[in-house]
Amino acid sequence: MEVFDILSMMVMMEMVMVVVLMFSNVTFFIFGPLMTFLMRPYIQQRSRYLYVLFVLFTVTGLFSMYFHMTLSFLGQMLDEIAILWLLASGYSIWLPRCYFPAFLGQNRSRYSSLIIIISLVSTFLSFLRPTINAYALNAIGLHIIYIVVQEYKKTKNKELQHLIEVSTVIWALAFTSWISDRLLCSFWQWINFSYLHSIWHVLISFTFPYGMVILALVDSAYEMPNKTLKVRYWPRDTWPMGLPYVEMGDDHKSC
Repeated sequence: MEVFDILSMMVMMEMVMVVVLMFSNVTFFIFGPLMTFLMRPYIQQRSRYLYVLFVLFTVTGLFSMYFHMTLSFLGQMLDEIAILWLLASGYSIWLPRCYFPAFLGQNRSRYSSLIIIISLVSTFLSFLRPTINAYALNAIGLHIIYIVVQEYKKTKNKELQHLIEVSTVIWALAFTSWISDRLLCSFWQWINFSYLHSIWHVLISFTFPYGMVILALVDSAYEMPNKTLKVRYWPRDTWPMGLPYVEMGDDHKSC
């Protein structure tokens, strides 16, 4: 009877963990459509391809939920490939031209074509060594952090600096949760705390909206110098925490 009770408890804990992992992706379904709505005036003036990016953000949450429901290889690949193309979309639209490879000059069309080719090749390679996919994707995240740090040093925009500081803290907490879950999994299971991956889901879902607004502000300085972007927070600017987005201001008037 004791063995049966232990097995039942273990099964129940596994079920609870799966349910928690599934529902930790709910923020993706909320933030994706909400950010699309809030950023719509900016998207219409900057690039309608940004709609694809926000759709991919929502789809990433959907595939992540499917993966944690089934724990299947297909679910894993769908989850990781969606993240790959989400990052690729952000790179192709928002990376400042000064960071382009020298052989491309500052031609964004050629740069976007290069990103598509690299993403297609990476999608194929991801099936060959799936165990390293997650580490490779986080390595891309480190490069994004590098770009953001460089822009932090350049800018005098206090709002942009604040967003970078907050997003870096959130990302660091998210990455710590993910790497701890990967490297110390047996320890967390031993103390019956198997929710670090769920914490990673929630924190990283907050990091992306912050990152999108940061990149939009950085990009505007290069690509939309005659436009004023104002950082706002949903649901209210006065709340201590909120979801950041940009609001289009009037054109700068010249004499």
